[in-house]
Amino acid sequence: MYKIKTYNKISKIGLDVFDDKYTIGEEVENADGAIVRSAALHDVEFPDSLKAIARAGAGTNNIPIDRCSENGIVVFNTPGANANAVKELVLAGLLISSRRVISAIEWAKTLKGKGDEVGKLVEKGKSAFAGPEIKGKKLGVIGLGAIGVLVANAANHLGMTVYGYDPYLSVNSAWNLTHNAVHIYDIKEIFENCDYITVHVPLLDSTKNLINAETIAKMKDGVRILNFARGGLVNSADVKKALEEGKVAAYVTDFPSDDLLDIDGVIAIPHLGASTPESEDNCAAMAASELIDYIENGNITNSVNLPDISMPRSGKNRICVIHKNIPNILNGVTGIVAQNNVNIENMLNKSKGDFAYTILDVGDIDKQDITEKVSAVEGVIRVRVV
Repeated sequence: MYKIKTYNKISKIGLDVFDDKYTIGEEVENADGAIVRSAALHDVEFPDSLKAIARAGAGTNNIPIDRCSENGIVVFNTPGANANAVKELVLAGLLISSRRVISAIEWAKTLKGKGDEVGKLVEKGKSAFAGPEIKGKKLGVIGLGAIGVLVANAANHLGMTVYGYDPYLSVNSAWNLTHNAVHIYDIKEIFENCDYITVHVPLLDSTKNLINAETIAKMKDGVRILNFARGGLVNSADVKKALEEGKVAAYVTDFPSDDLLDIDGVIAIPHLGASTPESEDNCAAMAASELIDYIENGNITNSVNLPDISMPRSGKNRICVIHKNIPNILNGVTGIVAQNNVNIENMLNKSKGDFAYTILDVGDIDKQDITEKVSAVEGVIRVRVV
């Protein structure tokens, strides 16, 4: 039996992915795995039994990644599971940033009680809320991951000219991206040419304040900026100043902050990007599948702290080793296996930054003996036999 601890209310569809070998719940102790949505885990003390945490969503800011890595805990996320939900809200953002729909609706409410005059007042006042169509306009998509590609493709179908920028474009994203997109190699081209700019990159030291006074200065007058990725990607003070000066026509963000609320030109949405039942189901189901495959087979897919590594099983036992990415560890591990007169039927090793992961498929072994000996190799963090 395996144990899975939940730190939030997790979709039943996701939990149903686990079969009867699993006990699941918020009260579970000594868990093998955990599923979390938004709960903050930085101050949580994890049991020694915990092997993996799956975030039912893309962002992992609520998980202590460095501590997990040092303790051999694999951290998963679910990229793409909520991509359609975010894409749909980005499209809504494009429209409401152009047509001033929200302001118009609020103004229409002020006509309550005017009786038969409402129709005339509407016709007289509607010109204050006019805005351009998006068809024929240029959209710059910064970041062509699962969400960015969907946004680019949908915008293309709506008649926009799409400029796409991603220096780390994956093969899968490249295959899925519309052939009509203009692939940009210098982000400056997006700033200089696009009427709308939407950001879909992770928040890293290198991307923090990606949109700032300097980059805004390179943009077209009247540009509309959309941020449904992370609040820290856009410098709020610089955007506010640009709105006041008329350089930026609108800023749509899914990450409200006190300094942005009630600012003319800011459309602040209360983080609704992935707030759909379909998205929650998809994220939970993907998170559950990732945990199952790792716990039962040692395979890693969509990890943020260890390399993705998957290998069909070819031996009676599988030795899974999380270790530091330093020389001679593989020699030490394989040497121990050889000393026990065990053949390695298949092996795979990959690294990610300071950490690495090795899978060895072998025949009959003394599981406890092998685990103890491999664990003693310098640089080895965690050993499992599955």
